[in-house]
Amino acid sequence: FRNYLEALRQQAGIPGLAAAIVSGSEVVWEHAFGQQNVERAVPTRTDTPFRVDGLTEILTSALVLRCVEEGRIALDDPIDAFTPAGESRAGAGGSSSLTLRDILLHATGGAAPERPGFAYAPERLNRLTPVIERCAGEPLLGAFANLLDRLAMFDSVPGTDVVTREPDPEVAPGPEALARYARVLDRLATSYTVDRRGRATPVLLVSGALQPATGLVSTARDLAAFVTALRQGLLLRPETLVAAWTPPAGIDGLPLPHGLGWFVHVHNGEAVVWQFGLGNHASSRLVVSVP
Repeated sequence: FRNYLEALRQQAGIPGLAAAIVSGSEVVWEHAFGQQNVERAVPTRTDTPFRVDGLTEILTSALVLRCVEEGRIALDDPIDAFTPAGESRAGAGGSSSLTLRDILLHATGGAAPERPGFAYAPERLNRLTPVIERCAGEPLLGAFANLLDRLAMFDSVPGTDVVTREPDPEVAPGPEALARYARVLDRLATSYTVDRRGRATPVLLVSGALQPATGLVSTARDLAAFVTALRQGLLLRPETLVAAWTPPAGIDGLPLPHGLGWFVHVHNGEAVVWQFGLGNHASSRLVVSVP
């Protein structure tokens, strides 16, 4: 597997790559490839922080589904019930008929919810901000910060702007966490675009706030810790995870390609569950779970 990844990295011109394999409650294999900063010749490590972009969704779905388990919300609640007064539906990204389930499934919703269509629209996940905040009783940043601390994901940061934004004494994280976030961001991998000849050029990305769809910074090790906690039932009940990883039938009667927060594909009778993140012309990442 290491040789395969290294060959793939060289073929695609990827400057730096980190990977880990989890079995049970342990990381049974991990490896770092190439350089996280080519100009400075800084080698990639398995604890190198990366912008994980769309992988933020798997933490978002866990927070929402945990809230459903607690009976605070229901998946069939309309998203408009949580939309702040005065915020336009168009600006929030979605129609008035969408439910929380539709957004996590990337489904179209509409008049026939029992047979939804599929429309991959990650930006709609950002409408879940007030849902998470109502459940957590605190802003989105605090909800994510608490989740990261609970899972000892100490090389993860809830948004690249967290150390530069105006501090709010009512919102976690505190000074100690902010100092740790700053140290992690100092080690953040450089993002690159690679041309057809395999030449890498650094991409200067602006700092961004955490959103349900994107913004998380994490490492291969920390993401492994999250997946381990999820599969061990430390975040969600086993039956909730089974439901999340069992997509409903769509308009054509076939299962949708996406469950509640995760893509689902059946290969040789086994469900392969995955999610990806993509920084346009900058970087990419992938989590695959085989139950």
